[in-house]
Amino acid sequence: MSRDIELKNRWDKVVEILSNQFADGDLLDLDAIIYLIGVQELGQFKRVFAKDEKVNLMHIGICRLLEPYGFYEFNFTDKEGWPHYKIKEELPPLKAGEQSILMKEAIVNYFIEKEVIE
Repeated sequence: MSRDIELKNRWDKVVEILSNQFADGDLLDLDAIIYLIGVQELGQFKRVFAKDEKVNLMHIGICRLLEPYGFYEFNFTDKEGWPHYKIKEELPPLKAGEQSILMKEAIVNYFIEKEVIE
């Protein structure tokens, strides 16, 4: 099976699992999944987040997803429990499609690591 087909199949599986669990079957998009990963990494599940906190959760999700690629490194957790990352290497300029593929690959790898999918 080609790498692209395998990524698509795994991505579809992640979307299906998360959509069923968090959106009553409505398909979640890339941003929603990044947000959920940010919430997972923060670990504060039973609270309502302000708008600026939601942006920060997206940032946490992106940093965590791109950490294995060497772009970010976990730095510390603040007194409120929020993880902070530092930039190790600037992301190369990517076209929108390339950026989407990178994030989908990172998300799939995250859920393989968490043993949600194979």
